[in-house]
Order: sequence, then C-alpha cells, then structure tokens
Amino acid sequence: MANDPEFQALRTVSARAGADPLLVQAAGGNTSIKRDGILWIKASGTWLMNADKDDIFVPVDLGQLNKAVRRDDGSAEKAQDFVVADRNPSGLRPSIETTVHSALPQDVVIHVHCVGTIAHAVRADAGAVLAEKLAGLDWAFVPYVKPGLTLSHSIEAVLKPETRVLVLGNHGLVVCGDTVAETEALMDDVHARLTGTPRATASADIEALKRLAQGTGYDLPADPASHGAALDAASAAMAGQGSLYPDHVIFLGVGSVLAGEGETAADVAARFEAAGLPAPVSILFPGKGVLMNGSANAGAQALARCLADVTTRIPAGTALNYLTEAQNAELLDWDAEKYRQALNNKGAGA
Repeated sequence: MANDPEFQALRTVSARAGADPLLVQAAGGNTSIKRDGILWIKASGTWLMNADKDDIFVPVDLGQLNKAVRRDDGSAEKAQDFVVADRNPSGLRPSIETTVHSALPQDVVIHVHCVGTIAHAVRADAGAVLAEKLAGLDWAFVPYVKPGLTLSHSIEAVLKPETRVLVLGNHGLVVCGDTVAETEALMDDVHARLTGTPRATASADIEALKRLAQGTGYDLPADPASHGAALDAASAAMAGQGSLYPDHVIFLGVGSVLAGEGETAADVAARFEAAGLPAPVSILFPGKGVLMNGSANAGAQALARCLADVTTRIPAGTALNYLTEAQNAELLDWDAEKYRQALNNKGAGA
C-alpha cells in the first residue's frame, strides 16, 4: 500500500481531520479504503491525527467479513477474525465500526464526530433541520443505535445507491466516495453547513476554580475551551440532563456532573463516595468553569472540550434526544469499547 497514492491521500486527510477537535476527538472517528478485496481500516484505539506517521490501518478480508455480516455472525462485530494476519505486523484490532465501513460499497469511507453534526443529530427535530441544511446532497439519517454491527444493519436499511452522506443520530457523520478527494470534499461541505458559531461565554473564573479544587486531585482542564459547557447556562442545562453521544459515556461517564450551589470539588467527590460511586472525571461549576479529575486521560480531556463545542452550538431551549439508561449501560459493558479505553489509558496514539 505504500505505493498507492490514494492510500497515502487517505492517511493525509485522516491526520488532518484527527488534528481538528471540531471534527474528531481523541481516538474517535475512523477512515478506510477498499483495495483488491481488502478493507484497510483504522485500528481500534488509535488516533487519526497520527495517521501520517504511524501504522494505524488494519487489513480486513472484505469478502469473508461481509459473509459473516449477512449471516449475522457475532464475530463480525469485532472483525478480528477477518484480519489478514500476514499484512498486520502491528497486531492491532480493526475499528469497532468496521462493519459500518464494509456496509458501504464505495472505495473510501470517512467517519468523524463533527461537533456541528452532533449538535444537529441530538435534536428531536433533527430530520427537519437537516433536510434544510443538507439540501442538494444525497444523504440519509440513521436514528441512534449502538455503534458496530447493529449500526451497520441500520445503515443498510436506509441506504440507497446514490447515498453519499449519513448522519448518525446522537453520534456523528459518515461520508463515502470513489476517491479520497471526493470524500474529503463531502466531509468539508457537511462540516461547513452544520458547524455554526458557538454562543459566546464569559471567561472562566480561574481563581474561584482553584479554590474549589483545593485539597483534591482536581485541576483545570487541559483545554480552556472546555469551560464553555459550564459558563453558558443553556449548555450547562443540556449537559446536566444526560448523555448525548457514545464517546462522552466512554471517556467521561454517564451524563455530566454539575456542582450544587456552594459545593466544592471535595464536596462533590464525597457525595459520590457516599453513594458508592467513583469520583466524577469532570465537574461543571455553573458560571465558573470546569475541573477535571487527576485521573482524566487525554481522551477524557478531549471529550470535555467536545461537550462545550457541541452544546454551545445547540440553540437554547431545543428539545434533545438523550441516550437511555439501557443505551448507556450497553456502551459501558461493551468489550470492544473496554479494549479501546485500555489502549487510551496506556497512551496509545496520544
């Protein structure tokens, strides 16, 4: 594949998208290209931003994988059984969304967690709003289901020969095409149409946050933009009602934790301990900003910013669809996600 200009182009666009927090956060998103019966897809737990310097693509036998999908074989979920081992020296696993890529007939597929797309895909009126914003494109909306094999079946149910754009409810964006340039252009077009300007917020109260963190392992977030979810009243209200998309659950836990009036980080942690729960990874202090647990890895830090980027782009008062308790639980109990999180905790791709 080293001599394939399309594969090299895919690596370049993958790295570009992966380095843009408005398109991809942490180990999220995945890209692929089909060549001679092999699906080359991003490995689970790796970061797209490293695609142009690291070996992050895994070769999967497309024909055998698709046969497994058609017979609804559970082994297709992980796709590990279909890796072309002698062309996979890294020993990494295929993306947990490999069957999503195999379900699409085009050579090139790009899946990103574009914050503008998510901000629309979580809305109760997503279909109507997207119809206006994506006019002129061949697109389809897929209501939320767990990523993986279930999602690929849902995509197949709405897929038409002309479909090139898929908006995944409470999840993100998939674009596909016959060339990397065509697919990249589609990604950029949808991103531009859906990613508006966030609501302006006040500055974080850094001194107050430092006082609230005293005596704890909590500290300021790595990215100051993360404070936006707490500084904007409408965003904090949205965040406090539950989980909006899968990677939030995986990296930050179910929902968002808002401190009560007068509570410090120690108070919040004690409240959770009394309930038999681990201390939250992130705490939103309305009107002041955000504090992150010292255990927060790079993925958690990226998703803290994502929460601000998404919620500040949703109009105040908009009715939203949140992940249910059962949907949260199936994400946390999913072996494929445990593997991805384990890699993230080791610093894979960081």
